[in-house]
Amino acid sequence: MRKFTPLFMLLFVLPFAALSQYRWDVGGGLGVSNYLGDIGGKENTRRDFVADLKMAKTRVNINGFARMRFYRQKNLFLKTEFNYLMIEGSDRLSSNPGRKYRNLDFRNNIFELSSTLQYAFYENTDMGGSYRYRNTLRVYAFGGLGVFHHDPKGMYNGEWIKLRPLMTEGKKYNPFGICVPVGMGFSYTYKKRHRVSWELNWRTTFTDYLDDISTTYADPSTLSSSTAVAMANKTNIGDANTYSSGFAGNFLPGNKRGDPTHKDSYLTMNVSYSYVIRGSSHTYISNWWKFFNTKKKMVMRISKKF
Repeated sequence: MRKFTPLFMLLFVLPFAALSQYRWDVGGGLGVSNYLGDIGGKENTRRDFVADLKMAKTRVNINGFARMRFYRQKNLFLKTEFNYLMIEGSDRLSSNPGRKYRNLDFRNNIFELSSTLQYAFYENTDMGGSYRYRNTLRVYAFGGLGVFHHDPKGMYNGEWIKLRPLMTEGKKYNPFGICVPVGMGFSYTYKKRHRVSWELNWRTTFTDYLDDISTTYADPSTLSSSTAVAMANKTNIGDANTYSSGFAGNFLPGNKRGDPTHKDSYLTMNVSYSYVIRGSSHTYISNWWKFFNTKKKMVMRISKKF
């Protein structure tokens, strides 16, 4: 039994050794979200990155995460995070006639799980110059991979209804998608335990249907219901019914409804708090093992004398 004692002790200690000292932090954040897709902009047609964002449609983002610092590469972190966010858009906010008279709108609740690798390209481990190394500032960039679920809705008779089952463009798209999050941020750690972070996170996706708009107007006769017909073409609803005759031909079956050459993307900006977990260090485990071996050798030497 004595021979197996170190093995049992090692198996007990290893999970705590995996934490190491101050390597993990766990927390959550709150911020804002927006999107870039087929709705947005001013007088111009679609533009890339933030040029088409509508600040009036900025919505909420909530997340929770766990982050691990690599043991040997101390400027590298791996962060796994769950995000809930809402994105929203409306053609009524655009001054481009083609978009404004198209009169489409949407909102979408997105649930996302992602992992990102963070690289701290600047680090000050002794903020304030106290020589106690308790307060740390890090500035970092990150990139990774994520999966998300989305379910766009449109306004119909004063209610938000699901658009995906209606197949407004005659196509059924997947509610799950893959995203590539990239961005930058900074964190401040107070007394080694309390960490406040700020991050800007932009996600490129591989779908053009976050807003349920992508290709051309469908033939009404091919759609599944009167509701689908109404949601596929809303140019005769409300203020859009007053569009000039010069744009009437833009909204016929087969004509451009969206831009399939650009995929949709979304971004978040949030502030988070996390608690840094202190675990047993690798140095401690190593010293404990050396001590045990030394003690074992001493016992063996004593036994030999007898």
